Amino acid sequence: MSQQATLVIGAGYAGSVMARELADAGHRVHVIDKRLHIAGNAYDELDEHGVLVHRYGPHIFHTNGERIFEYLSRFTQWRPYEHRVRGVINGMAYPFPINCDTLNRLYGLDLDEAGAATFFERVREPREPVLTSEDVVLNSVGRDLYEKFFLNYTRKQWGLDPSQLKAGVAARIPVRTNTDDRYFTDTFQAMPLHGYTKMFEAMLNHPNISVELGVDFAEVRQRGGAYGHLVYTGPIDAYFDFRFGHLPYRSLRFEHEHLAGVAQYQETGTINYPNDHAYTRITEFKHLTGQQHPGTSIVREYPQAEGDPYYPVPRAENEALFKRYEALAKEEKGVTFVGRLAQYRYYNMDQVVGAALVAAKRFLGKDDDV
Repeated sequence: MSQQATLVIGAGYAGSVMARELADAGHRVHVIDKRLHIAGNAYDELDEHGVLVHRYGPHIFHTNGERIFEYLSRFTQWRPYEHRVRGVINGMAYPFPINCDTLNRLYGLDLDEAGAATFFERVREPREPVLTSEDVVLNSVGRDLYEKFFLNYTRKQWGLDPSQLKAGVAARIPVRTNTDDRYFTDTFQAMPLHGYTKMFEAMLNHPNISVELGVDFAEVRQRGGAYGHLVYTGPIDAYFDFRFGHLPYRSLRFEHEHLAGVAQYQETGTINYPNDHAYTRITEFKHLTGQQHPGTSIVREYPQAEGDPYYPVPRAENEALFKRYEALAKEEKGVTFVGRLAQYRYYNMDQVVGAALVAAKRFLGKDDDV
C-alpha cells in the first residue's frame, strides 16, 4: 500500500470510479465533496412522500460499452428501461426524436419508412460545411421541423441560437425514418435497481476509501496535508483560480412537485416543451424507476446562466479558452484532471466512467484499452 493517500476531489462518477480503481489496486484514497452527499448530479433519494427522485434532473443510463456496463454491474443490479420522450407542439404531444410517426401525426400523412426518407430529402436545406447546430438540423429535417422542435428549445436550454452552437449539440439527437420512439438506441439501457446513490455507496464501500462530505477543495488546500496524488473532477478554471477568466457553463434550476393521489401524470418519462413555458421539460420519475406509489413526483427544469455548472457551452471560443487551461493542467505535476467539468466535455454518464477508467489505468501504469 502506498505511504500517502490519494486525494479525490468530487464523489460523482469520475471521482468515485477513480477512487474504487485505485483502492482495488492497494492505494489509500480520501474522497471529498463540497455537497453533503455522494453520487454528484446522479444523486437520488426518497422525497418526503416516499417517491425516489433525481435531485438534479433525470439521469437515464445507456451505453454501447459492454465493459462499462459490466464494470458498473459490480455495484448494482439493473432494471431494464428504455426512455421515451414526447415534444409538445401547439398542445399536441409528438414522438421525439422525430420519426415517421411524428411526421404522420404532425402533417396528417401516411408515410412508411421510405416515404419518410423521401420527405426529409424534400424538405431539408443542404448545408455545406456543417458547422453549427442550426446547420445540422436544417440539413436533416428542414426549416419547419427546426422551428417547431429545435429553435426555441435550444434558445431556452443554452441561452443561444442554434447558429451560435457547435454542430455536436444537435448531432446528439437522431432523426429517424422508422417508428422507433426510444430516445436512445444503445445496446445497454437500464436503471440501477435500487437507485444511483445505492450504486455509489457500493462503489465507495472499500476499506481503502474514506469519504468526507461538506468540504470544499479550497478549504483542503488551505489546511494543507500530505497527499501522494490529487484527482480533480471539479471545474478546471476554478482549479487555476480563473487565471484566464471563467469558462462558460449552463446551469439549471429544478422545481420538484409531488402530486398526491395521481398515479401517472404523463404518458412518457419526459415531455419536452420547446415553445411553451420557461421550463424545457417535465420528467415523471416513476416511469424511470418503476416504483409503485399512489402518488407521483415530477420535476420541471429551468435553464439559467448562474448556478452550479452543469453543461459546458460548446462554442469554438470556449474550446479555445479550455485549451489554455488544459495546457496548464498538463504541466501540473501529481494531478489527474478527469470528468465533465475538469475536461470541459459534454459527457454522458457512461463516457465519464470510461474517461475515469482510462485515467485510472494510466495512473496505475496499465495501458490496456477500456
